Amino acid sequence: MTAVSWPDFYFARHGQTDWNKERRYQGSRDIPLNATGRKQADANGVLLRFLLEEAGTDPASLNWYASPLGRARETMERMRAAFDVRLPEVHYDQRLVEISFGNLEGRLHDEINRELALAPGDRDADYWHFRPENGENYDDVAHRLVAFAEELTHHCVIVAHGGILRVLRHIVEGAERKDVLNWAPPQGVIAHFVGGSMTLHAAEKTWDD
Repeated sequence: MTAVSWPDFYFARHGQTDWNKERRYQGSRDIPLNATGRKQADANGVLLRFLLEEAGTDPASLNWYASPLGRARETMERMRAAFDVRLPEVHYDQRLVEISFGNLEGRLHDEINRELALAPGDRDADYWHFRPENGENYDDVAHRLVAFAEELTHHCVIVAHGGILRVLRHIVEGAERKDVLNWAPPQGVIAHFVGGSMTLHAAEKTWDD
């Protein structure tokens, strides 16, 4: 895979959906935020504004990118509502769409036979190349993101999905595949990637689990 240089960027996973709460394979399905997810997105906007102010960064100087799926769009819109300055337009990029789980989408993690898929916690490094029927594997997503990175020329804000953040930790931070495959990417946080390292910042909790 081609090595690329990533600029510093802030990343937020979209807020919670009912399918997240139910532990269903969601993937590329366009499932909306639930009430908790909307509160998480609002809180992330306040957190991002604070982080940028603390760093002395003008939010209007950043590029803004998001997955075109509705849950990421709404999360981005709610985060941007925390700012009282005019911001650049959001670029909605198909390469930021969540990994497709193909025929597994809509099914509960617990009802899937282990021969069809493994939920986080039971995966080994080889799962990186596992592709469900009519779906993608994580290596497919990595190639998408490398192509995306080749066009990045400036610090940015990205709102996308948990699978995207898993892959970013591997290709930007160098985290081991087994570790990221079994990691549960949190919602209601901002991940700040600087110089190839990730720092997580938690939003103030304003929602119920």
